[in-house]
Amino acid sequence: MSSSSPRPAWLFALTLAAFAVQTDDYIIIGVLPEISADVHLSETVTGQLVTVYSLIYALFAPAWALMPFRVSRRHALCWALGVFALANFAVLLVHSYAVLMVLRVIAALSAAVVLPTALAAASAEAPPKRQGRYLATVMTGLTGAVLLGVPAGTWVGAVFDWRATFVFGGLLGAGALLLLLKTLPSTAGQADEERKSFAALVRPLWNGTISAILVVTVLTVAGNLAFQTYIAPFLSGVAGVTPRVLAVLLVCSGIGGILGTQAAGRLVDRFGPMRAFMTAATVFGIAMLVLAALWPARPVPTVLVAVLLACWSAAAWAVPPSIQSLMLARAGTEAAAQAMAVNSSSVYVGAALGGAMGGAIIAINPALIPVTAATLVTVALAVMALTTRARTTREKTRTETNAERTGHTRP
Repeated sequence: MSSSSPRPAWLFALTLAAFAVQTDDYIIIGVLPEISADVHLSETVTGQLVTVYSLIYALFAPAWALMPFRVSRRHALCWALGVFALANFAVLLVHSYAVLMVLRVIAALSAAVVLPTALAAASAEAPPKRQGRYLATVMTGLTGAVLLGVPAGTWVGAVFDWRATFVFGGLLGAGALLLLLKTLPSTAGQADEERKSFAALVRPLWNGTISAILVVTVLTVAGNLAFQTYIAPFLSGVAGVTPRVLAVLLVCSGIGGILGTQAAGRLVDRFGPMRAFMTAATVFGIAMLVLAALWPARPVPTVLVAVLLACWSAAAWAVPPSIQSLMLARAGTEAAAQAMAVNSSSVYVGAALGGAMGGAIIAINPALIPVTAATLVTVALAVMALTTRARTTREKTRTETNAERTGHTRP
């Protein structure tokens, strides 16, 4: 298949599924005051609906992938999307916080199946040398959720009612389900139906390289979220950005994120996931350091800030496809679902860590936020470089040992 060949419809169905579950994760933020008033609880308590969703996802995604029984990816996706859509539609009937919390737990459990399975399916069904681009396409659904899905859901809630926001999320899930039923091959992930023991499922993930990749994922996501969560106060301090200008800057960064995701897919397919990750993480770190260096010269021109934000966002969203491709390469195709699930869970761990660190640091000095982000990504680069060097040394030693055993060493 040539590089200009159109992508199949089922790939866009997987992208829509990713868009739906990611939108549903954050969509509640835009209607939090309305929900709080309706259930007669504080926004702090109501906000736990978001926390619980993320926590359930982080815990259940790897648990699902490591269950001994197996079903095909097509069946898993369709059933999970169906439950996801129903959990959102059922909000129309809810009048208590407790029931709403139960529905959010159900939606999160479904999302924990959908996203890792969608990524694994994209990788498994991708033609040769197109895995990076197919993974990047599905990842575009996550970027689009932040750029389009959450604002659209907030608008729906403002025009109608906060329950309509969840109906919007349910419609996204139902649309992805219908498209998958029509387009995803019935044989997709057929090998997953084979029953495997827990040990057999865990074994491909039980090595130092996989552990290092998970650490790198946590560090890079933490660095990104430490900055992204508190981007408003930082930009207000460095450039005097108003809320209206901030909205424009966020759209610019979102566009940069989409472009970065697509560029990452091409970099992975052409140069390999390791070089793609190193490039993206380096650009990320440089953009953060430049933003930090501008703090003493504040206020700085908004145009310069916009350019740096676009670079940061493009690099930040270029990291996941490269890490996912590297994880799949190390875990192998048979462990694709487990690898994607564990990797997705580590993303949520990194998000929680980054948010907590950012909150602590911004109380000291907003200028330290991008410095913290750059530091975390630099540590991630160091971990990846050391892991790669150790792996190369082991492979070289193994090759020399095998050569000696077979008598093919040179005098």
